[in-house]
Parts: sequence; C-alpha cells; structure tokens
Amino acid sequence: MRVKANRRIQFLLASILIPLLLGATSDEELRLRARKIAQETIIIDTHIDVPYRLQTRWEDISKRTARGDFDYPRAKEGGLNAPFMAIYVPANRENQNPKSMADSLINMVEGFAKRWPDKFALARTISDIQSQFKDGKMSLAMGMENGAGLEGKLENVQYFYDRGVRYITLAHSRDNHIGDSSYDTTRTWKGLSPFGKTLIGQMNRVGMMIDVSHVTDDAFYQIIDLSKAPVIASHSACRHFTPGWERNMSDDMIKKMAQNGGILMMNFGSSFLRKEILVKEEHEQLVIREHLRTNKLRSDDPKARAFIAEYRKKNPVTYADVKDVVTHINHVVNLVGIDHVGLGSDFDGLGDSLPTGLKDVSQYPNLIYELLKAGYSEPDIKKILSENFFRAWSSIDRVARQLQSQR
Repeated sequence: MRVKANRRIQFLLASILIPLLLGATSDEELRLRARKIAQETIIIDTHIDVPYRLQTRWEDISKRTARGDFDYPRAKEGGLNAPFMAIYVPANRENQNPKSMADSLINMVEGFAKRWPDKFALARTISDIQSQFKDGKMSLAMGMENGAGLEGKLENVQYFYDRGVRYITLAHSRDNHIGDSSYDTTRTWKGLSPFGKTLIGQMNRVGMMIDVSHVTDDAFYQIIDLSKAPVIASHSACRHFTPGWERNMSDDMIKKMAQNGGILMMNFGSSFLRKEILVKEEHEQLVIREHLRTNKLRSDDPKARAFIAEYRKKNPVTYADVKDVVTHINHVVNLVGIDHVGLGSDFDGLGDSLPTGLKDVSQYPNLIYELLKAGYSEPDIKKILSENFFRAWSSIDRVARQLQSQR
C-alpha cells in the first residue's frame, strides 16, 4: 500500500512540476516534440475496424481516402506503426457461418500486404513489428472481434492463431455461445458458458490473447479466475467517468486486470469518455428505435434516414476532447500505475463520435502533446504507445510456452 501511495504522490508531483518546467518551452516546440516522439516510437493501436468498413464499401487505403478514419498516408502522418485490424463478426452472424465471414476479412487484410508490399506487412509477433518498424513498413496485426467465429470448436483457436489472429474479443453486442455481452440484458450464462470456461484454458495454451472488452462483469471475473495469462481490454475506457455503464471497466476490474498483468487499451469514443455524451447518445438511440418501431421502418429506409438526419440537425452531436482521453489514462495510472494502459482507439468503428483532436489516425501527436503537457515523461509515453502492450503480449507468449511444454 505504501508503494502505491508513493507512486501516486510521485505522479501528482510530476503532473504539477513538469508543466511548470515546460513553461519555458513554447507551445509549438512542444508540438514538434510530440510529432518527433510519434515518428520515432512504435505506436500500437489494438482496435481499428478497417476490414468491416471496406467490406461495406471498398476504398484504396494505400492512398488518402474520402471516408473513414484510417488510410496509409494519414497513419504515416500520425506515426501509427502497428494497427490491429479488427476481424469483426456481427452478433447476428452467430449461427450464420461466422467462421467463413472471419476468414473473408482475414483474406482482405492479407490482401493489403500482397497488394501494397512496400507499405504494409503482416505481423504475427513482437519481433515482426520491431523489424518492420526498422524497415519503414506498417505492421498489420489482427484481432477477432466476437468469438462467434469459433463456432463452438476449441480447435478453431489454433486455426485462427495460425491465420494470424492474436486476440479474440469473446462477445460483442449480444450473448453468444461463449458468454454474455455487456450490451445484452438476457444474461444467458450468468457470465461464461461451459464452452467459454473451457475456452479460456485453450486460449492460454495456444497463446491467443483474451480480450474482455464487451463482456459482462460476471464474465470478466470468471475469466480472471480461470486465466493463467494476462488478459487485455482491446478497446474500453474507465467506468469511473460513465457510472453504471458496463461496457467500460470499473476500478475494481482495472485493479484485478493489472494484478493479472493485463492492460486496458483506451477507447477514444466520446460516449466512452464522458457521461453526459453517453446519456445523450442513449436517448437518441431510444428515440430512433421507437420511431422505427412505431412506423414499421427499417434503418436503411429513406424515410428512416430522413428522420434521423432531421433529429440530428435539431440535436447536434456533442464531442469529447483529446484531453478527456488523457483524463482516463490518468485515472488508470493513479489506480494501478503506468504499466497497464495503452491505446485501442476503435477508429472506423465509432462513426461520428470521435473527440476533438482525435478524429483520425493522423492525430496521435495531439494525444502525445497532451500527455507531455500533463507531465508524462518520454519513457512513460513510450510505455503507453507500445511498450506496455509488448510486455503483456510477451507474458501471454511465455505462459503458452510453459503450458505447451507440460503436455
């Protein structure tokens, strides 16, 4: 307890004194420093929904695109080196060939590296990312969002690992055959299903990272009890700022995850960051759902689109700010220290809800600038940008090797 108290005092003093010392540095010099850090440091973002976005409407991401939050030029401008491409399987595909959909998105990511080999390279290991960074290439790692793609077969963990997937988000917006979703009210399993409980051990053995974003609190605590390896939250934030919203992580969950060696990768969504924005967004969804139900409209009906456009014209979107992301990072650091937080933006998965100053992948330097202003040292910023995640990944790999050697 004394060590934790000392750590909080040190962080508090740094947050007060370092900005004073930086007062002699002009704002532009600080921004230049932030851009330099972005270009010279590996930046890992564990959740970017490019594949699903492009499945709906193809664009050439080797060039600057008209839509979306990610493309190669903007990523290079922002210093992003290792985006995890989300292999997103919608919840409604649970019993509709979800494995084949995951395969199609993996094929797409593989296609990026084949189509533009001077820009992109597939990354399966930490050393891949490090060597590709030295070669000036962007590493494309993969995480599967929604374990529906496993189709209830333990052998599919190894199958997807062999295909390059390195984490699996166990559920998404509905309960599935693995466990319960924080967005669902059914609570089918009161946490994990019997298959889900067996799955945790299999993921540990294979070396597949267990992603607890989207699952219920009951499922989370069961995962923590069962897992022999650290777990990650690939794109979540702190429930402290959105009380009662289970999609974000409570203080106790963050502490338990840190004790396990895990890491919270920070979501950039405005509704994840500020309670009043979450409440407004939930109200909008309720109004739209009720209008569609009453008028028997599908969401893609022209009349539905017209209603939504008019509603949003009268009720403009409210945005958080890049400073709010730093506030969440501060909260994690104060709770469990600097070693258990990273970046999991959810770019291309949030629609028009990104904070001012973090609208796309070109703007990571804005976050680094705010971290510098908040008193973070360059070594600590590098931990947030990639080193913390590398540590967790290394631990997961080490546990897998140990379990495999016991067979």
